[in-house]
Amino acid sequence: MFDFRSDTVTQPTAAMRNAMATAIVGDDVYGEDPTVNKLEAMAAERYGFDAAIFCSSGTQANLLAIMAHCQRGDEYICGQNAHNYRWEGGGAAVLGSVQPQPIANEADGSICLQAIRDNIKPDDDHHAKTKLLSLENTIGGKVLSLEYLSQAQALSFDHGLRIHLDGARVFNAAVKLNVDASEITQYFDSASICLSKGLAAPVGSLLLGSESLIRTARRWRKMLGGGMRQAGILAAAGIIALDEQVEKLAIDHENTQYLAQQLLTLPEFSFDLDSVQTNMIFTQYTGENGKALSAYLRTKGIIISASNAIRFVVHQDITVDAIDLLIAEIKHFHSM
Repeated sequence: MFDFRSDTVTQPTAAMRNAMATAIVGDDVYGEDPTVNKLEAMAAERYGFDAAIFCSSGTQANLLAIMAHCQRGDEYICGQNAHNYRWEGGGAAVLGSVQPQPIANEADGSICLQAIRDNIKPDDDHHAKTKLLSLENTIGGKVLSLEYLSQAQALSFDHGLRIHLDGARVFNAAVKLNVDASEITQYFDSASICLSKGLAAPVGSLLLGSESLIRTARRWRKMLGGGMRQAGILAAAGIIALDEQVEKLAIDHENTQYLAQQLLTLPEFSFDLDSVQTNMIFTQYTGENGKALSAYLRTKGIIISASNAIRFVVHQDITVDAIDLLIAEIKHFHSM
């Protein structure tokens, strides 16, 4: 099956499977899993932070960051399309009693800096205390520039805010900008980075931050049931992900451009080619029934979203041959 729905469906590489099978493990809740400790230490050093914590998911890593930065009754500012606002179950509000203040994202994925300033609450008992700005890079497959990140950092500093990066696909952003990911993370007080999307590890994200922040996050992780035991089996794949998979994202980006060009030859798909920056294409299917197209393609070993608004995501398991098969089968569907 060729699955175009998300890069979360990537299969672990042979090197990952071997590393997992031979990983040296211990009890991570006691801090005694050497492979987890290695992953956390290498990630913190590589991306410019004092410490890191291995988490089961990006949702958990983002929640830990928000709860470590904020207290009950505090507020964080984010984009209207931010994953930690729209797609993470309202965890910050439900579990952290932290109020989100979403602001409309600009066409390039950024949040207007003046709008951020305008939404920072005054020091008044009527308001939640604005404590944190959360940005996502990439967001909807789009890359925030280093210049914008620098400006957002300065704004946060001037207003006494902390700044968090939801870096679920930060490595896609780094590859697009042709920089090391540390050139992006340098602008943030904390960052979550995902290992199980384009980097192909089976499970896991990391939260990076100061020693104090990570100590607080570790306590929250335990309270939320996220303490893992012999988690080195998973961390071993994460080490391979950071060491061997990042540069390969450039291939995904090239294949995404190829897919975009092929889709634009089909009259049933509409999107702006300039909006395709990394490994995602957001299309509008103008055929009669997106669900019918999805059902047909599944019979041919191809999985897409069952909708007329279709997101195509390219990853290591999507080859040029898979793209050619997709296009051929879409053409056949419309010829029947």
